[in-house]
Amino acid sequence: MRALVISDIHANLQALEAVLQEAPPWDEVWNLGDTVGYGANPNEVVEKAQLLGGVIVRGNHDRACAGLADLEDFSESAAEAARWTQSILTGGYRSWLAGLPRGPIQRPDLPVQLVHGSPRDEDEYLVFRDDAQAVLAAGSAKITFFGHTHVQVGFATNGDEDFRLTPLYTSKSEAEYFELPVRRGAQYLLNPGSAGQPRDGDWRAAFGLYDDGRQVFTWHRVPYDVAEAQRRIRRAGLPEFLAARLAMGK
Repeated sequence: MRALVISDIHANLQALEAVLQEAPPWDEVWNLGDTVGYGANPNEVVEKAQLLGGVIVRGNHDRACAGLADLEDFSESAAEAARWTQSILTGGYRSWLAGLPRGPIQRPDLPVQLVHGSPRDEDEYLVFRDDAQAVLAAGSAKITFFGHTHVQVGFATNGDEDFRLTPLYTSKSEAEYFELPVRRGAQYLLNPGSAGQPRDGDWRAAFGLYDDGRQVFTWHRVPYDVAEAQRRIRRAGLPEFLAARLAMGK
């Protein structure tokens, strides 16, 4: 079974279309949340997410844009984008977002679970090794796929040692991938990165592919039409910062 693992699309239609065009064949989509927020095409992106189906976890921006979160907890630009998204979302799409399940979601036929932030808190940012070690120590799933940080990263333990894992790329303009073998007896936390708003210094859309048969997780980066995504954000009257950051990957 091959799963396309995507997260943090953030209403970036151009990035999502590039991911779907460049991704290798898959059997199922695992969407780790924040389908909307920040970007200028929430209705179109939700429609595509619905058509893709698979397993979809809610994110904090999904809750906010569905009117289920206190915007006082968001940055000024994030709150403004959430209010704009609320105003433009069609009723059916807003209801769909409101009904998304929180993680963790277990895959009964596979030793994996899907979350937005972490298994212990859907809004937790897993950035530092100490936090990741605590989650791994408390968990039983072989692999936990998470998003939320907008960074392609992994953490692993074999019971004796703990590791931080990152993909290595040679370009910042072409499509690339980096394969990570999934070792027997190890536990993993794996983040595919953000499709629509990367924050790891690489502007390219990020996603992952998990191949259960080969026991390999592959990080991917693909270029997309950033200028068009920026143009749509500016045309919508959203904060300039949300457009500018796309070209920087920050």
